[in-house]
Amino acid sequence: MSKLLKELVDGENLTMRVLITQVNKGITAKGSPYLSFALQDKSGVMDAKYWSVPEEKINLYKPGMLVNVSGDVLSHNKQLQFRISSIEILDRSEIDLREFVQSSHIPRTELKQSIENLLQTMENQKIKTILFTLLEEYEKDFYAYPAASKNHHSFVGGLATHVLGMLKLADQICKLYPTLNRDLLFGGVILHDLGKLIELSGPVLTEYTMEGKLLGHISIMQAKVALVAEQLGIEGEEVILLRHMILSHHGVYEYGSPVLPMLPEAEMLFYIDNMDAKMNAIEKALEGIEP
Repeated sequence: MSKLLKELVDGENLTMRVLITQVNKGITAKGSPYLSFALQDKSGVMDAKYWSVPEEKINLYKPGMLVNVSGDVLSHNKQLQFRISSIEILDRSEIDLREFVQSSHIPRTELKQSIENLLQTMENQKIKTILFTLLEEYEKDFYAYPAASKNHHSFVGGLATHVLGMLKLADQICKLYPTLNRDLLFGGVILHDLGKLIELSGPVLTEYTMEGKLLGHISIMQAKVALVAEQLGIEGEEVILLRHMILSHHGVYEYGSPVLPMLPEAEMLFYIDNMDAKMNAIEKALEGIEP
């Protein structure tokens, strides 16, 4: 029962405790119903198939259920897959679901210290004050939330991990291209996805909130920056530039960007955001692949 998904090997037969994160119904070529699952524990996610599901149980299983699954492991298209023979639904009220989700490889205290150390080197006091004010307001969630529901950095602490990676990239890129305004680029890195703390429901079984569906993280945070600046009595072009960084960070209209980047720093923010996200997605895809 203590074995993790990433430790499974082809041909094993066992029972293990996992979290159901996705359930989809299907019909075989012969017309028999089956269920496809995404099973998760703190080591990762694995696809599973329940071929001989009893008819009375076809609608029983839901995302968020904690279960004991019995069955065997097989290789399908060079990926391991769990073939389920039976499922036992568990009472999750006394079990911490965080034991079944992935978390950042960087400890929270280290994430916080590393991010704050870089921000302390900033020179523009207006931008610096806005950033630290917002980080203080959202501190608890900022170091717990994922950066996305599934595509990249989709684990506990994923948002802060993503931001730290981007800050390190921004720091080095500004050394290579000294015409870039380092403080403005740092501001964009911190703020670009901060609205996801409102757009998403939380670090476990992440879904989109009503505000997330209707407004989106870009709109939410650019408005929040304007409000915080007004409350702090901060005026000047820095506020407009920070809002532009947020509004344009998806880079192109096709990716949901309300406006296109019109500053060198905004263009660079789009590149480093995409770079860090893509590298994390690639690393995630390679986790289950043997060298």
